[in-house]
Amino acid sequence: MDFTAQPKPATALCGVVSADGKIAYPPGVKEITDKITTDEMIKRLKMVVKTFMDMDQDSEDEKQQYLPLALHLASEFFLRNPNKDVRLLVACCLADIFRIYAPEAPYTSHDKLKDIFLFITRQLKGLEDTKSPQFNRYFYLLENLAWVKSYNICFELEDCNEIFIQLFRTLFSVINNSHNKKVQMHMLDLMSSIIMEGDGVTQELLDSILINLIPAHKNLNKQSFDLAKVLLKRTVQTIEACIANFFNQVLVLGRSSVSDLSEHVFDLIQELFAIDPHLLLSVMPQLEFKLKSNDGEERLAVVRLLAKLFGSKDSDLATQNRPLWQCFLGRFNDIHVPVRLESVKFASHCLMNHPDLAKDLTEYLKVRSHDPEEAIRHDVIVTIITAAKRDLALVNDQLLGFVRERTLDKRWRVRKEAMMGLAQLYKKYCLHGEAGKEAAEKVSWIKDKLLHIYYQNSIDDKLLVEKIFAQYLVPHNLETEERMKCLYYLYASLDPNAVKALNEMWKCQNMLRSHVRELLDLHKQPTSEANCSAMFGKLMTIAKNLPDPGKAQDFVKKFNQVLGDDEKLRSQLELLISPTCSCKQADICVREIARKLANPKQPTNPFLEMVKFLLERIAPVHIDSEAISALVKLMNKSIEGTADDEEEGVSPDTAIRSGLELLKVLSFTHPTSFHSAETYESLLQCLRMEDDKVAEAAIQIFRNTGHKIETDLPQIRSTLIPILHQKAKRGTPHQAKQAVHCIHAIFTNKEVQLAQIFEPLSRSLNADVPEQLITPLVSLGHISMLAPDQFASPMKSVVANFIVKDLLMNDRVQAIKLLVRWLLGMKNNQSKSANSTLRLSAMLVSEGDLTEQKRISKSDMSRLRLAAGSAIMKLAQEPCYHEIITPEQFQLCALVINDECYQVRQIFAQKLHKALVKLLLPLEYMAIFALCAKDPVKERRAHARQCLLKNISIRREYIKQNPMATEKLLSLLPEYVVPYMIHLLAHDPDFTRSQDVDQLRDIKECLWFMLEVLMTKNENNSHAFMKKMAENIKLTRDAQSPDESKTNEKLYTVCDVALCVINSKSALCNADSPKDPVLPMKFFTQPEKDFCNDKSYISEETRVLLLTGKPKPAGVLGAVNKPLSATGRKPYVRSTGTETGSNINVNSELNPSTGNRSSSEAAELELNPVRIISVPPEINSDQATQGNISSDRGKKRTVTAAGAENIQQKTDEKIDESGPPAPSKPRRGRRPKSESQGNATKNDDLNKPINKGRKRAAVGQESPGGLEAGNAKAPKLQDLAKKAAPAERQIDLQR
Repeated sequence: MDFTAQPKPATALCGVVSADGKIAYPPGVKEITDKITTDEMIKRLKMVVKTFMDMDQDSEDEKQQYLPLALHLASEFFLRNPNKDVRLLVACCLADIFRIYAPEAPYTSHDKLKDIFLFITRQLKGLEDTKSPQFNRYFYLLENLAWVKSYNICFELEDCNEIFIQLFRTLFSVINNSHNKKVQMHMLDLMSSIIMEGDGVTQELLDSILINLIPAHKNLNKQSFDLAKVLLKRTVQTIEACIANFFNQVLVLGRSSVSDLSEHVFDLIQELFAIDPHLLLSVMPQLEFKLKSNDGEERLAVVRLLAKLFGSKDSDLATQNRPLWQCFLGRFNDIHVPVRLESVKFASHCLMNHPDLAKDLTEYLKVRSHDPEEAIRHDVIVTIITAAKRDLALVNDQLLGFVRERTLDKRWRVRKEAMMGLAQLYKKYCLHGEAGKEAAEKVSWIKDKLLHIYYQNSIDDKLLVEKIFAQYLVPHNLETEERMKCLYYLYASLDPNAVKALNEMWKCQNMLRSHVRELLDLHKQPTSEANCSAMFGKLMTIAKNLPDPGKAQDFVKKFNQVLGDDEKLRSQLELLISPTCSCKQADICVREIARKLANPKQPTNPFLEMVKFLLERIAPVHIDSEAISALVKLMNKSIEGTADDEEEGVSPDTAIRSGLELLKVLSFTHPTSFHSAETYESLLQCLRMEDDKVAEAAIQIFRNTGHKIETDLPQIRSTLIPILHQKAKRGTPHQAKQAVHCIHAIFTNKEVQLAQIFEPLSRSLNADVPEQLITPLVSLGHISMLAPDQFASPMKSVVANFIVKDLLMNDRVQAIKLLVRWLLGMKNNQSKSANSTLRLSAMLVSEGDLTEQKRISKSDMSRLRLAAGSAIMKLAQEPCYHEIITPEQFQLCALVINDECYQVRQIFAQKLHKALVKLLLPLEYMAIFALCAKDPVKERRAHARQCLLKNISIRREYIKQNPMATEKLLSLLPEYVVPYMIHLLAHDPDFTRSQDVDQLRDIKECLWFMLEVLMTKNENNSHAFMKKMAENIKLTRDAQSPDESKTNEKLYTVCDVALCVINSKSALCNADSPKDPVLPMKFFTQPEKDFCNDKSYISEETRVLLLTGKPKPAGVLGAVNKPLSATGRKPYVRSTGTETGSNINVNSELNPSTGNRSSSEAAELELNPVRIISVPPEINSDQATQGNISSDRGKKRTVTAAGAENIQQKTDEKIDESGPPAPSKPRRGRRPKSESQGNATKNDDLNKPINKGRKRAAVGQESPGGLEAGNAKAPKLQDLAKKAAPAERQIDLQR
């Protein structure tokens, strides 16, 4: 409104004050008293309002004239008038009076002024109704008050605060969304002038503003919140000190009584910070103080507040207030769990809104990802995944690494969250490519990691991986072509372990399908006791493949009952597991079965959920005939070069090879889906390719799927036969093997086909061309194994005339393999050929070289030992050959697991485990794993332990599942491995002196390596049973040498060590054994009558040393590929002139320690697995004694303790003075504890600088042969050895 002076009509100035002092009214306005009606009063007041509205401050005469009227309008009659229109008009008049008479009000009484302003304030409530006819007058009143700043007059009043509080409350209460911006602006002007021009803001007045920020009020009246927000922004400089004082009173001094808003301080801080951070400049240090409070709940409240302040989108608090930020980060490590939990939840918002703070958060999230509280670890994952799903750039590789670690968490809830989170990221960024190739590359590892989890033992993990694969890695709801393209390139880009896991997943699903198929077959048979028993066993097997097998058993039984009663349900299930079921049909079947089992009255149906789990595992949701056809087309495109291989990040060669490997795996699980001419034509094309691996895989696919080719596809048959013949004769060894097996599997006239291959190959064998011999030998071996009746006699002629005469002196590995295959085909020992083969293998294991010319390389000797050991193990799988394997041959075979070559140990252990886990090998071969305790490589020992765990669990499970197995407990019960192990260790070549503490300690470690796994549970009082076995052995003699007292003494000593270990580790072993154990007669004689052997073969002192000795030093990494000396070989000593003067093994028992290989050498060894050292003839016996160029290759080499070298040197000198000691046998495996402990003890006694000793040892590490650590002049000897040693040769067993 424009308040500039306006010209007045002449009549306006005609009012005259009467002589008797009556009030002068404007012209035309009669006297206003209580005697007139309300309507008349309103009419007259409107004219007065018009008069005052038109007056300005310069009209001195008018001001004087209407002064009595101004005083009259402030009388109680008007201020308390019951009519609101009268009150409004009077208020408008009073507002104009304050404007006209400013700066001096016509009212001198403070009480009157207070009453007037309270009256005016009450009238402002009329602003609430914008639709009221009088709203414009209310707006005029507000506008007038704001423009003139009339309320500033109240500053002179003592109790002005009451007026201001009432005004503020009134304005905040009336503001609403129907008001325009002018109303809000005038209110702000009115209130801000009071705040900014006053002496300060009282707490009550501040409360009247701040109360509108509290969430409860904010939600009730958003406009009052906005008004308070703008008011605070406008008055920030003035009001900040008042706010700081309020929070100081409440937060620091704890005076909550200063305000009713004390309990809302944290809500207020959050809102004030959002309005303007400057409002809290003095408050933030107080929050740092509260973060360190002793009260956990208080810290939690502050953390919640600061999480919102730091995490809000536009906040720069973390950069502006670093001390507070660092103090807040410290709460990630708070002792109070809810505080840590709240801190972790905050991180998600912070990562999304402030990526620059990710570096600060990473270290704290790392610690919390290992928090003992499950909920916190879970929320760390949620935090990171939520941010990553928003934008992958928000999380660094380290944060994603934390999620990766948690996929192996001990808690299922955490593992599940991590796995599902990673799966969602993979689908978003790799499958859909939402953020480009760079983002896809960043998370490309996820697919491998998720599939690796399939190796975990938990069925829940396996099921979740299957679910993730079907929904995220290769979504089953995609169209067939798109789905197969996804699978094709996924398989090509997986790492080898992930490929194995995926193959295992398909294998497990296929096995479960076969179990369900067998269950349905049992339903078709008539009811009988045998049928019910078989059905029960099958149900238990199915239940083990479902989550929570305990509950699953009941649900599977219930499902089986439903199947028995509902024939339609059975037919649906039969269709689902049918080899010809398509993916679309499978989806329909699953839904139909679920619909039939659903119960509308039961919203959560655990039975139905369990059945869905089963159906999801057995339903072919990915692969059918159409899918195989699409895969073959993709592979054809890769062969033709028209595929998108490079765009998918895969080379064409890799795509072809991986695609064929994928088809090969699927040919095992879905063979029927391959039966089409188009598919086989493509596979024939692959057979003609130059890539050997591709052709080999194609042959294997034909072998697995081609059973109907001969009858249904004659054209394919006629093309395939000559190719298979050519591969069997001139292909690679692997191709030859597969070609022979393929012919045997898919053709009815296989005898004719195999004869066409056998005859020309047997006639063309020529030892003068060894490189062309391998493929014919492989083919001949497999033909004789597959068709022994037809080819036994011709093969015997080949063996006698060619293999034994010519080949055994040249290609011994292939010769041994051929002999074994021939024997496995015959499965009898009528010709005594098996005895000869076993003797030959035992000699090779022992020596590694049948010739005496020493022309064979070390690598070939390694291969030969492996082949010979594997041959014994292969033959042992056939009962007719197992019976003729002597204990000596078994022991030599066992020593291969301690071979000097790392790869030999590794491959032999894998072959041993594979045969044992399939229950193909006799139980005694499981005892071989006890020797793995000697292996210097930690990873190999861990692998052996896992193999033992797997074997033992499979055998126990087999006994439970097969009631008939109780009759064969001697060959199945894992505990029966104990006598075999005791006998094997008693004949350990390293065990030469039955009272030697170091040797006994090795025996004890080998025993405990096996017993620890066996004694995990005391099933059926097994501890007492094993103790009884050891006691019973002491009542027998060693069947291998029953009359040799030393041999029997060693056997009884091992028994005592075993008893010592069992007694010390189990308090339950003293109970009565449930049954009397049976000992294998092949290894132990029958107990003699009246024979009592209660003698203790180990002293009490030795017993204490064995039980309380400190653990061996675990310097494993430097010995990853360190060879083990094979002391189990028979001493075929072939001395030469140069070797006679060199006593390499002098003092090897007394001084076994040699320098550790340096880290660089260890790294080199990982790339070049085995390093063979030649000892130069120039080094004389003295040098060999001092330097000990160690042939003791299997020992752990540890750093010599400081100062120990001098003592060791003196000891060597004394030994030399007393004469040269007898050469002692080198020891397999790890270094004895006593020597490493002895050196450490000497070091402690001498108190010499440890750095010096380490440096000397480190220098010694560079020696190729490992110079003796006890020699003070090691560097010189090292140089000598370097000069003298010939070039080292690297052995690659993968050749």
